[in-house]
Amino acid sequence: MPNTDSAKKRVRQNVKRRALNRWRLRSMRTAIKSFDKALADGKLDAATDAFKTASAVVDKTAQKGVIHRNQAARRKSRMNARLKKAKQAG
Repeated sequence: MPNTDSAKKRVRQNVKRRALNRWRLRSMRTAIKSFDKALADGKLDAATDAFKTASAVVDKTAQKGVIHRNQAARRKSRMNARLKKAKQAG
């Protein structure tokens, strides 16, 4: 339990930041899932649009420090590979 005023403020800030980081992570995962759903349904135009949106969200999440920039690059690379594979197959 925090005793000093500064420690109490730190607890308040950490609660707010954790909530914001969890929201950013959730929105990133939702964007990726919408891309995966469009890809699974075979809608390549929608998947391309969803890929652009998801890439932007992933970049923003990495920029804010919620995920590492290498993780962001890896996620985008894997999404792009799945999109290219679907375009070649279809």
